[in-house]
Order: sequence, then C-alpha cells, then structure tokens
Amino acid sequence: MSPQPVAPHTVPPEGLFGPASVSWRVHSDPVMGVAGLRALLLQALHPLAMAGVAEHSAYREDPWGRLYRTAFFIGAVTYGTGEEVREAVDRVRKVHRHVRGTDPATGLPYRADDPELLTWVHCTEVGSFLEVCRSAGLRLTDAEADAYLGEQARVARLVGVPARHPLPRTAEQLDAYFRQVRRDLLLTPAAREAARFALAPPFPAWVRYATPARPAWAGLTGLAFALLPDWARRMYGLPGWRATGVVARAQVRALRTALLALPRATREGPHLREARRRLEAPAEAPAGS
Repeated sequence: MSPQPVAPHTVPPEGLFGPASVSWRVHSDPVMGVAGLRALLLQALHPLAMAGVAEHSAYREDPWGRLYRTAFFIGAVTYGTGEEVREAVDRVRKVHRHVRGTDPATGLPYRADDPELLTWVHCTEVGSFLEVCRSAGLRLTDAEADAYLGEQARVARLVGVPARHPLPRTAEQLDAYFRQVRRDLLLTPAAREAARFALAPPFPAWVRYATPARPAWAGLTGLAFALLPDWARRMYGLPGWRATGVVARAQVRALRTALLALPRATREGPHLREARRRLEAPAEAPAGS
C-alpha cells in the first residue's frame, strides 16, 4: 500500500517559508554544501540509518545524483510553492516506504519511515546546517537559531515524524538529543566504506584530468570531517582535539568569505532564484478589473 500523499491543506499555497524566515537565511548560505557533507558523515554513524543507505541507495553508482536529489529536496521545501513542497515530500515518503531490512552489523531490523530514524536524519541535517553556517560567520542570535529549528520541525512532520513523537525545537533540546542518542551510534563497516567513498568519489575522466575538482572535493570533505563534533571525529578514528575544530572554523570562515565574493546568481540555487522571481513578479489583476 502506497503512503497517503500530503494533504493540500497541510501546506500553504505560497509554501512553508518566506523571505522573513530564518530557514531562507540559513539555507541560502554559501557554505551549505560543506554543511550537507557534515550531515551525511554524521548520519552514517547510526548503524540502522547507514544500513538503509548501504542496502537501498545507489550512492556508489550515482553519488552525484544522490547529492543532487538531497539538495533538490532542501531547495524545494525551503523555497518552493505549496505544490512543489508536497511533490518533494511525497517523493521522499514513497521511497521511504520501501526501505527496510536488517542491519548486518547489529542484527536489528530497520525501516526508513521509523520515527526514530527520521528524527536522527532530521537532527543531523538541521544541526549541521546551523553549526557550520554559524561557525562560518552567519550571524544568528540564539533566539533565531531556535526559531530555525522550530521552522524545520514542520518539514520533519511532513516527511513522517508523528505529532506525538518529540522533536528538538531549540538548540538546547538538540544538544540534549545528541547526548542521548550517542549510545546508539557505531562506526560499522558500511559507515567506514561510505566515509572513504566520500573522500574520493568517482569523477568523469575529463573532470579528473582537466580540472582541480578531485583535490578540491577532498579538501571540502576533509573540512566537513574536521567540523564534526569532537566525539564524532573520534568515532571515525580522527583526532578529537579541540584545536582541530578551531582551525576548521577559521578555514570555513575563509571559504565563506571567498564564496560571498561571487555573483549572487552564481552561488544561489535554482529554487531560491525562482522564488525571488516569483515574489518580485507583479500580482495578476483580478478578472474584470
């Protein structure tokens, strides 16, 4: 049986968020790519979440397609119309319906629509987006950070986290969540393989030999590793020194400064550009006026 599509009344026609939202500010930041890589590395430390990816995802055969689909979903639910939000959410819910199995490392069953796993993926994403963007220099007050988490909780509910299931809505609650869930985390062979793959994914021959994309990508992934929490770096067998985080924050600030120097049309995604055009377009006059 297919999951029921998101009802139209659950998403306003204009979409979930607008230019005044904190989500627009965070998700338009130029270091969101590094933040997304950090989120994926953190997600891999949950054995059941990683088992679902390893056994049902085509990330080995189509890594760039997977990254594109993830970025497309974030762009659609952040900047899209109500119809675009519902379409993006329905696609994810439909995929989740078929992702289930048994983790070979722990012997535990998993399913992608499990509220606990949905909460884990949600928290690693919003936590990484907030942490990396703020570390890079995006100025957000603590109240704005909490507002962002409250906004993004709406997305988690749409994807399938039940209303009765707790979701962190403040930075303090998010920190408490990670302290609690750490006992369930494990660096499985699948997670170790995914981490190695993230550092050196396949590139087309012309990209590999004619551009600096490969070392540049390795540098970005290395930065994402360095921006992980100390305890997560240690799980990957990397130094958990506080100095590592200090250096990484200086590097991501420099990266953000360089990216902000690019034209806005170059560094902004297609969903944001379309949302700007939509909001700047004059409203149609009522019929007969």
